Amino acid sequence: MLTAVPGFKVGHFTETKAMTGCTVILCPPNTRASCEVRGNSPGSRELALLAPEKSAQEIHAVLLTGGSAFGLAAADGVMRWLEEHNIGYPTPWARVPIVPTAVVFDLNAGSSTVRPDALSGYRACETAFSGPFDEGNIGAGTGTTVGKWKGTEFWMKGGLGSVSVEQSGLIVGALAVVNAVGDIIAENGTILAGARRPDGQFLGATEPYRPLARGKVLEQSNTTLVVVATNAKLSKLELHRVSQRMHDGMARAVVPVHTSYDGDVSFALACGDMKADLDLVSEIASQLTAEAIRRAVKAAKTTAGIPGLNA
Repeated sequence: MLTAVPGFKVGHFTETKAMTGCTVILCPPNTRASCEVRGNSPGSRELALLAPEKSAQEIHAVLLTGGSAFGLAAADGVMRWLEEHNIGYPTPWARVPIVPTAVVFDLNAGSSTVRPDALSGYRACETAFSGPFDEGNIGAGTGTTVGKWKGTEFWMKGGLGSVSVEQSGLIVGALAVVNAVGDIIAENGTILAGARRPDGQFLGATEPYRPLARGKVLEQSNTTLVVVATNAKLSKLELHRVSQRMHDGMARAVVPVHTSYDGDVSFALACGDMKADLDLVSEIASQLTAEAIRRAVKAAKTTAGIPGLNA
């Protein structure tokens, strides 16, 4: 899990009935970060400062949240919690927490009027810890769905997944929130979860190019978000390269990916002194991105009539 990387903590706020929630990754001191936005319809906050040419060199948390643009309010609660714990960028007047945030659209599942707010973000921080955590219908993955390219009558449950690997002291962990237009593809190329008939047959098996059902797929209503963390000693520019390569992992596990209706974002975080080859870290990050996406749907439970693999 992502928490295998020393110093990182993960916490969730889950609203089961309304099918929404948020997930926070609390970062250790001196965490560097960058990101890459490939989806056409992102919802975000504080992502511009993660560009490699921007001066910010440290972040304090990453928030992934449901609620579409409404859910960005949950970042206020994360900032309040961090400020109360004296965490943030120092200025002569106050410490200012830097909390890059990205959202998924889950208003089409559960309640469209209940969204993560500042209290939700604060509570997620209160639950954050460095040990193993649940996957599937939790946090920002609570109301997520996949396989919407044919319309919501064929969708399946998405979710949250996490995985990690250690190799000769190098530790890389990934966490994914999966709310994709596309189908989720297993490592052997078969369809793992996605647009499915009531008899269990996947529509992508007979329509491999997956033409989008225009009018049935809502704009800005889908997104895959992935956070990778490592103990490797990487610069902000190098992390930007890692975040770009992470989208290779998305493309291995989601078909189609980066559509006009998705807001796909990858975050790459590093805190540590482990010397590691950039290409090795990037390929591990790419592979873990794909595996975390697959784990998210494998752990997803059937909810509100939306079928999940972990029924």
